[in-house]
Amino acid sequence: MKRTLLTAALALFPALTPVLSQAEGLPGMRGVDHIGMTVPDLGEAVTFFSDVLGCTEVTGFGPLSDPEGTFMQDLLGVDPKAVIEKVTLMRCGFGANLELFQYSAPDQATITQKNSDIGAHHIGIYVDDIDAAVAYLDEKGVRHNWGPLPVSDGPTAGQSIIYFYAPWGLQLEAISYPDGMAYEAEADTVLWSPKAPAE
Repeated sequence: MKRTLLTAALALFPALTPVLSQAEGLPGMRGVDHIGMTVPDLGEAVTFFSDVLGCTEVTGFGPLSDPEGTFMQDLLGVDPKAVIEKVTLMRCGFGANLELFQYSAPDQATITQKNSDIGAHHIGIYVDDIDAAVAYLDEKGVRHNWGPLPVSDGPTAGQSIIYFYAPWGLQLEAISYPDGMAYEAEADTVLWSPKAPAE
């Protein structure tokens, strides 16, 4: 219904047409393929994502560098003398893949973040049972914040969340909404969810 009204409005206001075209986005875009991150110790990271979260190591490569030229800067925007020691790609259930990098670089910095910092990020992991997930994190000795928090009001009512941390400080979130979220009842588009993977 909303899409029909939008089409009718565009017919009345042709100047809005470019806005719709721009909103269509990157040509051929299908979805998030992977999340890439640089970790301090690749072995530790692979162990955490496999032994704690249940991801599977699939492939990898490296090292990659250009000691004499600017390939690393030109391709990746890093210091020309940066070295990717190794890259490991992991499959995590029915969601986006992980691409883990271990770098060395002359200007390398270690970033510690709070969720409120500009540029802060976290990885959200869908779980079927939030209470079982928290008990499991406790059993594994994984540091986490207070929770889980059941959301009972607003558009995301129906979800429960808890934030937890990888050993090197990466923020992750366990989230569950087995019966959906409140906004879905009237939404033209619902958020993608790994809870119902395509067969």
